[in-house]
Amino acid sequence: MKRLLLPALAATLATQLATQSVAQSAHATPETPLEALPYTPSLDVTAMDRTADPCDDLYRFACGSWSKTNPIPADQSRWSVYAKMANENQRYLWGVLDGLAAPAPAGVERSLNQTKLGDYFASCMDEGAVQAAGLKPLQPLLDRIAALKDKRELPALLAELQLAAGGERLFFGFSAGQDFADATRQIAFAYAGGLGLPDRDYYLKRDEKTLKIRTAYEAHVAQVFVLLGDTPAAAQAAARSVLATETVLARASLSKVDKRDPYKTFHVVDARGLQALTPGFDWAAYQTALGTAPGQARYNVTEPAFFKALGARLKALPVAELQTYLRWQVVSSLSPALNNALVQANFDFYGQTLTGTPQLKARWKRCVQLVDVQLGEALGQEFVARNFTPDLKAATVQMTDEIEAAMARSIDGLTWMSAETKARAHTKLQAILNKVGYPDRWRDYSAFTVQRGDFLGNVTRGNAFEARRQLAKIGQPIDRGEWSMTPQTVNAYYDAQKNDINFPAGVLQAPLYDPRLDEAPNYGNTGGTIGHELIHGFDDEGRQFDAQGNLKNWWTKKDGQAFEKRAACVADQYATYPVVDDIKINSKLTLGEDLADLGGLVLAWEAWKAHMKGRTLENRDGMTPEQRFFVGFAQWDCADARPEALRVQAKVDPHSPARWRINGVVVNMPEFEKAFACKPGAKLVKKPGEHCKVW
Repeated sequence: MKRLLLPALAATLATQLATQSVAQSAHATPETPLEALPYTPSLDVTAMDRTADPCDDLYRFACGSWSKTNPIPADQSRWSVYAKMANENQRYLWGVLDGLAAPAPAGVERSLNQTKLGDYFASCMDEGAVQAAGLKPLQPLLDRIAALKDKRELPALLAELQLAAGGERLFFGFSAGQDFADATRQIAFAYAGGLGLPDRDYYLKRDEKTLKIRTAYEAHVAQVFVLLGDTPAAAQAAARSVLATETVLARASLSKVDKRDPYKTFHVVDARGLQALTPGFDWAAYQTALGTAPGQARYNVTEPAFFKALGARLKALPVAELQTYLRWQVVSSLSPALNNALVQANFDFYGQTLTGTPQLKARWKRCVQLVDVQLGEALGQEFVARNFTPDLKAATVQMTDEIEAAMARSIDGLTWMSAETKARAHTKLQAILNKVGYPDRWRDYSAFTVQRGDFLGNVTRGNAFEARRQLAKIGQPIDRGEWSMTPQTVNAYYDAQKNDINFPAGVLQAPLYDPRLDEAPNYGNTGGTIGHELIHGFDDEGRQFDAQGNLKNWWTKKDGQAFEKRAACVADQYATYPVVDDIKINSKLTLGEDLADLGGLVLAWEAWKAHMKGRTLENRDGMTPEQRFFVGFAQWDCADARPEALRVQAKVDPHSPARWRINGVVVNMPEFEKAFACKPGAKLVKKPGEHCKVW
């Protein structure tokens, strides 16, 4: 599950695809488009391993046979119920886009959005044209970099490159975000970036595995420069220069754990204060080139120390090395949209070396992903119209209301919280906006020009469209109706600053939400998801924002300490769990998700019990309704991952591995012990008084 604490920024090709590059492969298992989404029940008895004792390992009991029939595909680093659903959604949307890319049948008039979807997809799928064009479509950007003669020209050039390539890979990111001090308004955000590896630790640690990755990364950078036409010697020198710059930036960046503390990423300055951080970089010229007004009264510089280090690095770098760095970041960011040699090089490092993925994804997957990134809500309209009924939305809304009612009862029953803080917690709970399925108002793509036959142009124009859409929000009131995920996404999220919970239509399909089955597995699965996102408003990060989304302490000192004591119980528990090799969970990084997993399932259980009050509960498939609730919960995260992917996850992913997201939750629920008649001494049984519980 995803939760947002910083504003959603422009989706970029680099961040969406660099770690999962895709291209046509002769060795790929042939797949065909789906005419309808396939059905798998939300409680799948074939996935279970009934030889396992659920009191020792619920995850194995519920999911022990899942991997046997769902091995990790060759083009994936990780595989799960969610990933499989996402792949099936992609195959379904492949068929939709294939149809829109073909000439319209006689008598059928397509909308402007449908035409754009078809033209974009057709351009992406025309691999022959992309290959024949080679680097020619990229040349104007490379020429602009080559024309840089003076550092005073850098701000305007950097703005142009960031608009085209997207995101923060080019030194830093700049966009709009909600003011932490006043969530009704949006201000300019400047945030740290500039790295080609997933985390600062890859640049700074010196253990054997990290050094191996860093060496492979430097070789990859050199290979890309060779593909751009540099000599091997020049390419190696360029790679060393890139790595040196990125290492300086990494050293000045906050850790993933520090970034979880909103107070460490909220530093307001005015225009003069921003300029003082990087004296040699003209912020007014940069903002003018971006198309946004300079001289704003408020900027949030998320990491001031980073920008001071960036200013020093820009001053020290010769123009030639600046050009080297810019060439690398632009080409790396856009390589998935370029010729096969660059796609392959990108995959060889980010896919194979970094995450252990053996095989490139098929081209159609790449193209569906890109459409989802750049025309996502237009594609979402097609998905929703075919797959999300009013009845399904109504059932989800009802479940959400019931879980919020359970949260209200939970707040009332807390013995460790004062009446004063309880009242403010209720105020925040009542202010949460529930968004289910799809936006009430669809995004307008009229300013995004799509041209059939111009694939890279479509990608760069799409990046610029989204960046400008975000930049235009600076100085504007917040739109709480906006979504940060597309309707077809198999995921959900909470946004602390908007104080809303969001459940796209894609996550409300079987086997996650299954209207054909009884309520027990649905409340364990989707109910747990709804509760999870709700608890994010009250986890160790979310609780620091008030009902309006302002960063404001609404807790008494004593209540805050009581919360931290109970949260520490969860952190201490998860810190003992292994990830891979000798690596254990960084529970300071995963704490928010671990709290949400636990609290969310407690709420789902209470909501289910209230929902079924007075009704007859029947055993099915050899399980009681209570057992079906917990197996339904466990089966939402049946999963497997390659060791390389687990090593990356341990560094950067705020979620614990699948087994511990299940076993780590139920070990704290006496209701689970009772449901399976667990005896003292079982691995998932704690002594009375030892259970972790916050909400």
